[in-house]
Amino acid sequence: MRALLQRVTEASVKAVETDEVLGAIGPGLAVLVCTMDGDDETDAEKLARKVARIRIFDDPDGKMNLSVGDTDGSILAISQFTLAADTRKGNRPSFSGGADFGTAERLYGKFVEALRAEGASVETGRFRTHMQVALVNDGPVTIWIDTAVV
Repeated sequence: MRALLQRVTEASVKAVETDEVLGAIGPGLAVLVCTMDGDDETDAEKLARKVARIRIFDDPDGKMNLSVGDTDGSILAISQFTLAADTRKGNRPSFSGGADFGTAERLYGKFVEALRAEGASVETGRFRTHMQVALVNDGPVTIWIDTAVV
């Protein structure tokens, strides 16, 4: 699985068709999540552990030494299949490396469940929905995680 984490002061996601706010957080992490072909429950749990425990928030000395839980922050987890993009050939990305929709939805759900099991306060987007994401990146701090290399 792949994730793009952004340390944020605030973030929200809404459904484009209905203008419904699906999830919103204050300080914490906005996490875009993609399930790759071959991923399984172990990948979802591994990714959730890493996201919940990664120390990218400042301690009192200004060093990145705290996790989102240490700061009482929240996580906004949003499914984003475009992180599977392969841009090696031509100018049109291929998404063939992404998992099928059924697997992706199941593992995204497992990822969110595992984050909550880690004690994280989690808001979500809606799987297979055209969404708009708004956020204020703090730092900016943006981290890429791929369970194939973690």
